[in-house]
Amino acid sequence: MKRIMNRKTVEFVGQEVTVCGWVNSRRNMGKLAFLDMRDRSGLLQVVLVPAELTESARASMEDIRSEYCLKITGIVNKRGDKQINPNLETGTVEMLAKDVEILNTSKTPPFELENTMAINEEARLKYRYLDIRSQRMIKNLDLRDNVVAFMRKFLRNEGFIEVETPVLTKGTPEGSREYLVPSRLHDGKFYVLPQSPQQFKQLLMVAGVEKYFQIARCFRDEDQRGDRQPEFTQLDMEMSFVTQDDVLEINERLMIELVKEIAPEKHITNVPFPRISYRDAVAQYGSDKPDMRKDKNDPNELAFCWVVDFPMFEDDKEGGVQAAHHPFCMPHPDDLHLLDTEPMKVRASSYDMVLNGYELSSGSIRIHKRELQNKIFELLGIPAEQIQARFGHMLEAFEYGAPPHGGMAPGVDRLVMILANEPNIREVIAFPKTGDARDLLMGAPSDIELKRLNEAHIQIKK
Repeated sequence: MKRIMNRKTVEFVGQEVTVCGWVNSRRNMGKLAFLDMRDRSGLLQVVLVPAELTESARASMEDIRSEYCLKITGIVNKRGDKQINPNLETGTVEMLAKDVEILNTSKTPPFELENTMAINEEARLKYRYLDIRSQRMIKNLDLRDNVVAFMRKFLRNEGFIEVETPVLTKGTPEGSREYLVPSRLHDGKFYVLPQSPQQFKQLLMVAGVEKYFQIARCFRDEDQRGDRQPEFTQLDMEMSFVTQDDVLEINERLMIELVKEIAPEKHITNVPFPRISYRDAVAQYGSDKPDMRKDKNDPNELAFCWVVDFPMFEDDKEGGVQAAHHPFCMPHPDDLHLLDTEPMKVRASSYDMVLNGYELSSGSIRIHKRELQNKIFELLGIPAEQIQARFGHMLEAFEYGAPPHGGMAPGVDRLVMILANEPNIREVIAFPKTGDARDLLMGAPSDIELKRLNEAHIQIKK
């Protein structure tokens, strides 16, 4: 008999069905036993009556414990009015078991799985496959799946196409420290893992793709905090022939429609989203990520805003300047005349989407002409030979009719964290790292055998 999910049992009253899952709890009532069976869809109460069971099921009935993995076939019955549980999707029914098969036994879990929030995080991450069994974690992963599915559907309807970009790429330092990947075939050479698909998505615009998106994995070898991870996911997007207003409009509409469909219990404070300059945000709120909620105790309030006109450059603390965002941002058209004389006063055509005090997304209109891009590299103090070595491919591409383009990249982890009312992004990632970038489940990072180090031309410096 084909297995059905627990929550579907309400559609099969009076019929014999098969369910599979784990024993959430067991209650003995004399000769009877009640099991709360759990699968991804929720809980189902199962009644074990010895006289109703097959001989093999009766023999194993006393052995069944919490977290045993079972296959149960039985009759779905309506509960009496007084037995209805309004807190369960299946609270109007229960199953009278006819046959029970123990698919696998289970050791006693190292912690209770009902609500793992209070459990030591190191234990949760070491036994993440058990932590995810909790209803809260499954709900978070379902929410994440729904958010990503909505994003894909929305952008396809807007004429975007999804294009995957390389994960092994060239090191072109432009912000955070990159993860290095040694090349076995090319002695002494390295790939890096991308901080973002920034250059590839711009090259796709040169290629005529016009509207690109990707649910992109990004990697940054930097110090961690609650809403950061060594690897994370963003909705990466880029468009040709657009203005800043075009980019803001489609991203604003995406968020409004996403909240309406995926999290209808939430309410957005202001539509359209307020726009505030970087200078005014810092002056009024003391932050470029202003929390504009009217009631910070309301878990369902979503206060979006746009912060625009960020500085193009910032002090690198070594007597020079560095890009405030990245070196591919178009300078604000009103400030181009200041590049040679007062570069620190130049604003960028860049923008952030802020939500409840978190930077949710960052983007800009990009430079698309070689002369201007080269000038920005020079202002950043990059020697001519390094410009060619690190960015020559981009500069050359701009000589082949590169269109004006721009985009942004909302953080998927951070958005789901806020929608789920979770304190950090580790709660909405299936297998996150610890605060110091360790994977306690797999034991990474780990030592590598000398043979493999030699193959990759690596010597460990003690």
